[in-house]
Amino acid sequence: MPQLADALVAASERSVEFPDGGGIGPIDIRIERGESVLLLGASGSGKSTLLRMIHGAVPHAFAARATGRMWLAGRDVDEMEVAQAADIVGVLPQDPETGVCLPIVADEVAFPLENLAVAREEIGPRMRGALEQAGASEWAERDTTALSGGQLQRVALAAALVTAPQLVLLDEPASMLDGAGIDVVRDALGHANAASIATVLVEHRLDELAGDGGLGALPRRWIVLSEDGVVAHDGTGEDIAAQRGRELIALGCWLPVDAELDALLGTSGGMRDPRTMPALRAAGRDGRAEQATTTGAGSVGRRHFAEAAPEHGAGVSLTAHGLFVAPGGARAEPVLRGVDLELRAGECVALLGGNGEGKSTLLRALAGVVPPRQGEVTGPRPGLVFQNPEHQFVATTVRSELAHGLGDEASAAVDEALGRFGLSHLADHDPHRLSGGQMRRLSIAAMLLHNRAHLLADEPGFGLDRLTSVHVMRALRRSAQEGRGVMFSSHDLRAVAGHADRVVLLSDGEIVVDATPLELLRDEEALGRARLRPSRLLRELAAVVGDQTELRAVLHGLDDLALGASATVPVLEAGEDVRG
Repeated sequence: MPQLADALVAASERSVEFPDGGGIGPIDIRIERGESVLLLGASGSGKSTLLRMIHGAVPHAFAARATGRMWLAGRDVDEMEVAQAADIVGVLPQDPETGVCLPIVADEVAFPLENLAVAREEIGPRMRGALEQAGASEWAERDTTALSGGQLQRVALAAALVTAPQLVLLDEPASMLDGAGIDVVRDALGHANAASIATVLVEHRLDELAGDGGLGALPRRWIVLSEDGVVAHDGTGEDIAAQRGRELIALGCWLPVDAELDALLGTSGGMRDPRTMPALRAAGRDGRAEQATTTGAGSVGRRHFAEAAPEHGAGVSLTAHGLFVAPGGARAEPVLRGVDLELRAGECVALLGGNGEGKSTLLRALAGVVPPRQGEVTGPRPGLVFQNPEHQFVATTVRSELAHGLGDEASAAVDEALGRFGLSHLADHDPHRLSGGQMRRLSIAAMLLHNRAHLLADEPGFGLDRLTSVHVMRALRRSAQEGRGVMFSSHDLRAVAGHADRVVLLSDGEIVVDATPLELLRDEEALGRARLRPSRLLRELAAVVGDQTELRAVLHGLDDLALGASATVPVLEAGEDVRG
């Protein structure tokens, strides 16, 4: 025990069990001072819970029964309050909105320093330095309630770094960020590493965070949680990706593109292997041929709940005319200015733009949640999936949330929705106690059950693992193919290229591009204006594919290989080290 207590973070047989029966562990880990760790696992495997265990929020702030031992900087976590870790740990939560206390950005970032009784003359310079490091200096005097989700993530990053902690816990810091924001997170991780600050990172957007640096740009050590919430693998990222890459994909983990391609295609070196591009295009052709034989004009097939034809306003467009929207009130500057937009039945449209450009505002205005200052929206009222799904939950169980507003005859559809979105085992759980990815799946499934003519989804891929993301995006696309108009906002260009028919790009409150995903990927000026950073995979595909149909087919083929891995790879065994 004394040797474990010498580490910055150490756990011995640490388990937690929540009142609803969920939990994780037993966990045995040791993290040294200055060490960088990437924490991987499927949605719901307990990644966020483990971060909360490290700094004591579980079990002190979240009701849970804890067993085993956990130490932080030599202190027993069970014997210290969460506030007593404030000088050791900086935390960036999965939903930064939940941690915001004060109305002004500068005050929010200065608050941790005030709690630690830092000298008054030091607070201002340190607050400004943290905002600069997070790329958020221009928002210092802004109202925190007026910021977008991505902007709040940068402010939360500044607040996590401002105390110069020994350890920073980052729960999906890039989930809602544009390309410029991801650059900031990458730089912040590099700065922490150079300053010998330990980091534990949970992140799904690994390919974008790694950038062209690949595995070498990510934390060297990887810890993988199994679906049961125990440590399945612990070792270097290079060794785990090479030896267990296919198992990680089967578990639902996102991997940098080179590691993913090697695991699925059997290549060596990912995009650098000359066999990779021909294999990808062949997978796309195979997928198109299979689709043609199974979904031809004479094929009916089994209809799923998400594929039922919309009942209300079918075939009628949802249209915005001259939309000016200022969600901050009468004195606020408009976020949207003169927007004209038509969402037609049967199409799937991606809404893109940098952080703060008005994507969420436009979706809320189209849904009638935010009234426009000028202009109008016409057409049947659409369904809306919020960026923060817990904001729309009204029931006390997952099953009743899905059934809300539906008649008794919908019970079979509810059961199918539970199964299709991987929620059956959570049917009697409180929606607010789910993981972020599970909440996302529930909110989308619930809205699809209502069969509205149009469906709007704000960041539907946020917080989802690799496999669940594919299922959710395909459900949205199927919904469009069955006659709905579907619009979703996203920073994930791979999901956009694989599922959208059109891309609408917002900049400075106006629509500046309305094109196909392939046309956007080939428009460097528009990409730069929107602070979008296509991955190497998308850049190289855009250069060689013949048209949008082939681009989508190739990406669908890659997704099919990932789904196939989940059907052929055995479940991960716990307690195995993979070390270089």
